[in-house]
Amino acid sequence: MPQNRDPQSRDARREHSFSLEPAALAPGLHVVATPIGNLSDVTLRALQVLASADLVLCEDTRVTRRLIERYGLKPALLAYHDHNAAAVRPRVLARLGEGAAVALVSDAGTPLISDPGYKLVEAAIAAGHRVYPVPGPSAALAALVAAGLPTDRFLFEGFLPVKAGQRRTRIGEIASVPATLVLYESGPRLTRSLADLAAGLGARPAAVCRELTKLYEEIRRGSLAELSAHYAKAGPPKGEIVIVIGPPDADAPAASFEELDRRLEVALAKLSLKDAAAAIAAETGLPRREVYRRALALAGARGSKE
Repeated sequence: MPQNRDPQSRDARREHSFSLEPAALAPGLHVVATPIGNLSDVTLRALQVLASADLVLCEDTRVTRRLIERYGLKPALLAYHDHNAAAVRPRVLARLGEGAAVALVSDAGTPLISDPGYKLVEAAIAAGHRVYPVPGPSAALAALVAAGLPTDRFLFEGFLPVKAGQRRTRIGEIASVPATLVLYESGPRLTRSLADLAAGLGARPAAVCRELTKLYEEIRRGSLAELSAHYAKAGPPKGEIVIVIGPPDADAPAASFEELDRRLEVALAKLSLKDAAAAIAAETGLPRREVYRRALALAGARGSKE
């Protein structure tokens, strides 16, 4: 006996079928998340938007081309990054004004998260255009869920300042935030940033997440001082890096750069610079090289006043 077939079910299946052929896409700006490493992490919706957009804005067209060629897509690409955004943005707004569907991607992950795009989204909204989020991969969230630290409340800090003084000031500002901290960092700056974080935040648990979703993915866990000592010895790691730091312990005394300097001042009054740095490094667990660098700066400042 032939089975009864519900035509509505058949229509529902057809409605949810997927194709990479270009299709009608609503006018407006589509903010599309792309893989942070593994190209298989791209969403079906992201592929459909990229296949159908009138224009795809890329941080680097060479990087985006690897993704679209993997899936046989052929959209029109236009570079949009920090160095040309002011010149390109009016052109993009003009296309939006003509009713175009424009997709915005970054080299990896979700646009605007430490990547270009905020001013374009702001301008598109001000001009009355729709902005559509097309969610997907994010290095910050991938690291957060794998770090083994509290996820109920977190602060995404992005990149710390490059200059040491500004970096330490910013660490002092976020030290009391009652949440897990998520930061981005580069390989060459990792050791110094970890040392400053250890000095400013104390013995908090942390994780350094590197090359997430890629072949050489690494998640190294430990205290900030332990992680700083490891990378000081191992050297700068390669790849994209996310640092995840546990929230402050309400019962633990707060660490600070002032406390480190106070300990060094006391030690320098009795010991040589080298011995003072070694003693304080042993007390705090901070890398001896970083403590020595700070002791040297204090000794120099003290000498200039005498």
